[in-house]
Amino acid sequence: MFRIQKWPLIRMQKAQTVYILEPDRLLGQSYRKYSSGGGYPGVSLSTPLPGIPKPVFASVDGHEKYETKITTLENGLKVASQNKFGQFCTVGILVNSGSRHETKYPSGIAHFLEKLAFSSTAQYGSKDEILLTLEKHGGICDCQASRDTTMYAVSAEVKGLDTVVSLLSDAVLQPRLLDEEIEMTRMAVRFELEDLNMRPDPEPLLTEMIHAAAYRGNTVGLPRFCPGDNVDNIDQKVLHSYLRNYYCPERMVLAGVGIEHEQLVECARKYLLGVEPVWGTSTASNLDLSVAQYTGGIIKMEKDMSDVSLGPTPIPELTHIMIGLESCSFLEDDFIPFAVLNMMMGGGGSFSAGGPGKGMFTRLYLNVLNRHHWMYNATSYHHSYEDSGLLCIHASADPRQVREMVEIITREFIQMAGNAGEMELERAKTQLKSMLMMNLESRPVIFEDVGRQVLSTGKRKLPHELCQLISNVTASDLKRVTTKMLRSKPAVAALGDLTELPSYEHIQAALSSKDGRLPRMYRLFR
Repeated sequence: MFRIQKWPLIRMQKAQTVYILEPDRLLGQSYRKYSSGGGYPGVSLSTPLPGIPKPVFASVDGHEKYETKITTLENGLKVASQNKFGQFCTVGILVNSGSRHETKYPSGIAHFLEKLAFSSTAQYGSKDEILLTLEKHGGICDCQASRDTTMYAVSAEVKGLDTVVSLLSDAVLQPRLLDEEIEMTRMAVRFELEDLNMRPDPEPLLTEMIHAAAYRGNTVGLPRFCPGDNVDNIDQKVLHSYLRNYYCPERMVLAGVGIEHEQLVECARKYLLGVEPVWGTSTASNLDLSVAQYTGGIIKMEKDMSDVSLGPTPIPELTHIMIGLESCSFLEDDFIPFAVLNMMMGGGGSFSAGGPGKGMFTRLYLNVLNRHHWMYNATSYHHSYEDSGLLCIHASADPRQVREMVEIITREFIQMAGNAGEMELERAKTQLKSMLMMNLESRPVIFEDVGRQVLSTGKRKLPHELCQLISNVTASDLKRVTTKMLRSKPAVAALGDLTELPSYEHIQAALSSKDGRLPRMYRLFR
């Protein structure tokens, strides 16, 4: 039985009466009714209230909850997990396989496998069956292939972990690769290639071209998208031959975020240990272990860009240039200074909105976009792989001003070797740490970070370790890595109307000079 008890409450200097339901047993105990005003007893807020159960507070046992746990199974497969609060988890298999491994095969296999992922398997008759199974656990699936890694991932409720790992094992090791599925994939690939050449944003195409120029005919310079001529050459036999060599347990990591490590290891033993893939278990004999050979060079694509974007406010005709120099692998110590340098260069489009957090104080904004109104874009990119890397600047402007635009980029490269200001350096470091920590709030991003690090190094550097490494970067580190970078031959990708494009030799001369200026040209007739 409850009895209503009146208690006064002071709020906004106006007394109100609050009614609290209070059990009889409490009323039997001696208590003091506190009056409004200054007559509070000398009782601290930490003193337990009579009759109220003792609170239980959450506790964390040191750093164990945050550490990435790694276990290697008997067949060589690594299982890595990171616990994270929540009822959903992201689990996936990362394979050390991508377009860079296609030296002995027709280019485009990784592109095909990405599109064929989560189609019919030994256990599931179609893609729809897989999606229906995942829907029961509120799940979604995705596959992404890059130049060096193929990633199969599922996000679903933690309760469905057993089903998820079973499904992943089936999708990776037991795909049927039926003729009709391969035919549908050919159509999807052709459409994507068509779209790549028609989209207003040329960045994916330029990235493809700069890699082909920088690593001509080898490893990361091989095409990431299937060339049109190869679409009809890739069939089940070719795919099985490739999978037999590269989809072996020692080249895989099962990574999970938001689950208990022991639970994930148990599922891995159940579904990924002793499973014979559909292509057989013969030993890999045709592995390509080539190391990336940076060559430098130029790739030009003359293209009419005048009608790329029609409509009430069409984008004007632009010529796009990307110039890159060799940086370093993500396994080297210099990777962090290069990441800071890339953040310091920053940049973006001329219509990017926002303040300092969006990069308005980066060099490519202050020195390029603010001073040259005719520049449409100036952005820095850093691509890094296990044996090489590429730092490049993408710029776009009216075709008549291409020569001036190239000189502005080469000058920016030369000025990187100068002394960075203290405030400029601190801002770049803070921005990099901020971006790192904000990205690692997302469960799928943590999953990719765990998987990629464990796949390439066998361990994982935690965010606080990376932040410390970023904090340790000095202006002399940036000067040292830039000086080393400027010794490499440039890689150049050019797209659009290239009438005014300087020769490759002139670009190389500008990057070897003290001020980054192109050699003067004298013409009798303009």
